[in-house]
Amino acid sequence: MARRAVICTAATLLAWIFHPRIPAVGHVFFTIAYITGAWDLTIEVWTDLKRFRFNTEFLMLLVAVGAGAIDAWAEGSLLLVLFSSSAAMEEYASSRTQREIGALLKGAPKTARLMEGTVEREVTVESLLVGDQIRVTAGEQVPVDFEIHVGESACDESMLTGEVDPVPKTVGDTALSGTLNLWGVIDGRVLRPSGDGALQRIIRLIHEAQGQRAPTQRFTDRFGTRYTAGVVALCVGLFLFAWLVQGHPPLVSEGEKRSAFYRAMTLLVVLSPCALVLSVPSGILSAIACGARHGVLFRGGTAVEMLAEVRTVAMDKTGTLTEGKLQLNRVECLEGSEADLLAGAAGLAGLSTHPISRSIVREALHRGIPPLAFTGSETIAGKGILASRDGSVYALGNRKLLETLLSPAKLNALPPAPREANETWMAGPGLLGRLILSDRLRPESHALIAELHAAGLKTVMLTGDREENAASMGEAAGVSEIRAHLSPEQKVQAVESLKANGQRVAMIGDGVNDAPVLAAADVGVAMGARGSDAALEQADVVLMNDRLENFLFARRLSLRARDVIRQNLIVSLGTMTCMALLTLGLSIVPLWLGVAAHEGSTVLVVLNSLRLLFPPEHRTAPDK
Repeated sequence: MARRAVICTAATLLAWIFHPRIPAVGHVFFTIAYITGAWDLTIEVWTDLKRFRFNTEFLMLLVAVGAGAIDAWAEGSLLLVLFSSSAAMEEYASSRTQREIGALLKGAPKTARLMEGTVEREVTVESLLVGDQIRVTAGEQVPVDFEIHVGESACDESMLTGEVDPVPKTVGDTALSGTLNLWGVIDGRVLRPSGDGALQRIIRLIHEAQGQRAPTQRFTDRFGTRYTAGVVALCVGLFLFAWLVQGHPPLVSEGEKRSAFYRAMTLLVVLSPCALVLSVPSGILSAIACGARHGVLFRGGTAVEMLAEVRTVAMDKTGTLTEGKLQLNRVECLEGSEADLLAGAAGLAGLSTHPISRSIVREALHRGIPPLAFTGSETIAGKGILASRDGSVYALGNRKLLETLLSPAKLNALPPAPREANETWMAGPGLLGRLILSDRLRPESHALIAELHAAGLKTVMLTGDREENAASMGEAAGVSEIRAHLSPEQKVQAVESLKANGQRVAMIGDGVNDAPVLAAADVGVAMGARGSDAALEQADVVLMNDRLENFLFARRLSLRARDVIRQNLIVSLGTMTCMALLTLGLSIVPLWLGVAAHEGSTVLVVLNSLRLLFPPEHRTAPDK
């Protein structure tokens, strides 16, 4: 397409040079310009006509043919030069988006080291099954998502997140597919098949995002067959009015007096909404591409537009405002031994994706304590998890979960909860005790909250944690409002109450229990490729590198995209309206001016949208 646009431009310039002196040679170059400039346009129009669809490209082809019919070859070729150039630029913008996505898959590993006992065997990545033991040596890419059981290293996750700093990996951590193992040898268990790894999941979500239309784009899509028919009817009306009422010659201009057909062709050009149709999708695709390159995944145009409208930001505590890597401070045994209690807790925690569960598993593996195996697990929202072993029921969760297993006397004898730490209870035959864990506030949390407040946004913490712990973390982060001790259902109710005030609400979370509230918010934001599958599926925006401050980047990009789209709509609608009024009100508007205004606005819209491929500048001033 770009080559044909270049040939069309060169042939038009040569035609303009030769036509006044040697008309025959000029017509040859005009013919070349018409063939190359209208090639793709004709194919697209013919494809639509076979489906009985009349779009804006059909109007453009009518103008080009009409210009040639009245010997206005210069105007017709100018139309095709600008149209083919803008189409080539649109293709470039789309290819840039695809190139950003394709870069994620570049060099993805095709084979993996499968460990069968102490024997190492090379197999294809597609043949790996969940539970297989694999090994990744220094300098190799991680073939699939797997949990590290042996070894320590650091991984370069820039392919997924855009972040260049290596991420330390140790026993209990998850190594993500597509990332690069930098220095150590790490062994572990495959968590997901190759098609469901972090890299493949992100690619799939990006493709889904590109197929979703934003509200403004759905508005511009209305300019279809009916609009085209209306424009053609209006042009026919202008032709008849100029010929029969105003006395213009019907087809051939006479001196300075333009023909009625010439005026109709000019109106046809300026009413073709090519720039308007491109205004929104070009901006949305550029924003999605920029976000993907910098660790932010927008799942569709709605998310790009809606995030700019958010006035309240709600967020989970554990794993969102805090690091989510709880450290086990101590194990308090009321029944059984510490080793047995930790082995049982690790076995139950392995059935959950909650940050506390991951911390328990990591600590057990670090101490060399193998987790117990359980069957028939059941997750009870807001309480914990139950599972079976040898016909007996075991439980891991908070005090509410113990109410279904312990007698009132045992419940009353339990020690009080620690004020600024998390307790997780483990109960089963001959086992009863709690694990005391503490979390740390993310270093970037306070700065994030401060900048959101500076931008005029309200912040709310929604957590299932106890009042004391939530208050401690919330006050340290500077959150405006703290709502603690909430079940997943109560979190949804809290978001609904915030939305009831008429303000757009964004919710940031990472766990399975955050999935319902992410879906309830106007914009759900999931914490990264390491977040739970449920959270990722419900989120509208994914912070792929688990860095909370990237929410600020996402919002700045959304604000820029909104501004660019508004600018595009003003340029396209303004140009179309002004030129239409001039054409209807005056008889002296030349066709070349209509062509230049129409196609010039299209080029300007595409160029303006391409600015979004570059990251937004930092801004802290309140939003207008």
